[in-house]
Amino acid sequence: MNIHKLLSLGDFGTNCYILENSEGNALLIDAPYSAGIISARIDSLGLRLKKILLTHGHCDHIEALNGLYKKYGCEVYISEEDAPMLTDGALCKAEYFGTHFEPFFGAKTLSDGEEISLGDITLKVIATPGHTRGSVSFLAEECIFTGDTLFEGSVGRTDLGGGDFDLLIQSIGRLMGLGRNYTVYPGHGGASDLESELKFNPFLERLRK
Repeated sequence: MNIHKLLSLGDFGTNCYILENSEGNALLIDAPYSAGIISARIDSLGLRLKKILLTHGHCDHIEALNGLYKKYGCEVYISEEDAPMLTDGALCKAEYFGTHFEPFFGAKTLSDGEEISLGDITLKVIATPGHTRGSVSFLAEECIFTGDTLFEGSVGRTDLGGGDFDLLIQSIGRLMGLGRNYTVYPGHGGASDLESELKFNPFLERLRK
């Protein structure tokens, strides 16, 4: 599996990740602004986008969704709890932030423990609620894609509706309990690893006790 990173896209500085399998097909983690930027990278790599997996439904992670779907006809996946955000500008906070919103219909829903495969790539869905009710992380080989659950030196905010800080910390504790020092690829900021975050992240004090 090759990971191609597109970092700090759009006004929100949102990350997304193109996962390339051995057959030249691709899976995308999150779909921030813009479809043009993301598709240009996919096409330059000579890849075919087959699936988009969303860590959650906030507007900055779904801005490119319709454009990418129209171009590639790819499957789209999101948790059942966050699925309503794809069709409601208020729920996804597009109205709150004043960003453009185009509803997306037809996403498939994810559940905790489910595995999504594309050729020789397999990702396991881990429910990590707290930032939103339906936030999920995706585990693949040596890494974990945490969306807005866990950042380098920080954690996701919980004040945008549906958030719960105690639940967020419990979710991060679940990641820490996976028994391996996975590389962390977050929805914003730089990469890290679970051991470094447990040791140094100031928001995880209760997990160190």
